[in-house]
Amino acid sequence: MTIPRAVAVVTEARRVLVIKRFLRRHSSAACVMCEEDGWPGPDCPGHHYAVLPGGGVEAGESAEAAAVRELAEETGLAATIAGRIWTSQERGRTGFYFLMADVTGVPALSGPEAVANCPDNSFELLWATPAEFEPLNLRPADVRPVLTALLAT
Repeated sequence: MTIPRAVAVVTEARRVLVIKRFLRRHSSAACVMCEEDGWPGPDCPGHHYAVLPGGGVEAGESAEAAAVRELAEETGLAATIAGRIWTSQERGRTGFYFLMADVTGVPALSGPEAVANCPDNSFELLWATPAEFEPLNLRPADVRPVLTALLAT
C-alpha cells in the first residue's frame, strides 16, 4: 500500500510558497527523478525542480493534519486548512492539496530538509508566481494550472 502525500498550499500576494530543489544522486539507478524523466544513466545529471511543502500521511493521521504538520516541519509556519483544492496521482500515490489559512510565522527552511540541505540535495524556500512555475519545473506539472487559477482570484 502506498502512503498518500499531503500538500500545503500557502499563498501571498498572488504567489505561492514553493521549495526549490536540486537533487543529484551517485547514479541514475539510485535516483527517482532519473527514473521519472527516463534518464538512461549511468550517472545522475542532477535535477532542478520545485515542489510545494508536503509529505507522507502518517498512520492514524488525516491528510489535513499531515499537511499542517508538514508545513510546520518544513517551513516553520503554522496554519489551518481552508479547504482541499486538488487531488492527484503522483508516482502511484494519491496527493491531497490543501489551501492554508490563518498562516503565521516567517518561512524558514527547517526540519529534515534543513538537516539534509547540501550541494547535491539542496532546498530553498521561495515565493513563485505562475510565470515562474515552468522555469522552476514545478512538480507535478499538472498542479500548475490549478495554482494559476487559484492565484488569479
